[in-house]
Amino acid sequence: MYSPKVLDHFAHPRHAGEMPNARVVVEVANPVCGDTLKVWIAVSQEGFLSASFKVTGCVPSVACGSWLVEWVGGKTAGEAARLLPKDIEDGLDGLPPASHHASALAWEALRQALSKLPNTANSGTS
Repeated sequence: MYSPKVLDHFAHPRHAGEMPNARVVVEVANPVCGDTLKVWIAVSQEGFLSASFKVTGCVPSVACGSWLVEWVGGKTAGEAARLLPKDIEDGLDGLPPASHHASALAWEALRQALSKLPNTANSGTS
């Protein structure tokens, strides 16, 4: 039913837990299934330094949150903005059709995190 990558991220979530030095914190929920995902991201002017997460939800939601925070480390805001739910699913070698809500939840958390970043592209040094 689930790919080995999904099961690995579920059994061994990457960067799980709160991040005290996070600059951005977002929490998203799926009102239909009740899954919630909270993401902490440490950022610099160059991009995302690292991220962590906590999730209450199904196996795919844990896997998608884990994959997302592992993937986003070291990315620029521009790179992260190009990520789509399908990319998350592809990174996990697919999800069953009934589990697409999990990649959408992770993508929504990233979208909200990006909206909280200050626009530093043309601001020079701060």
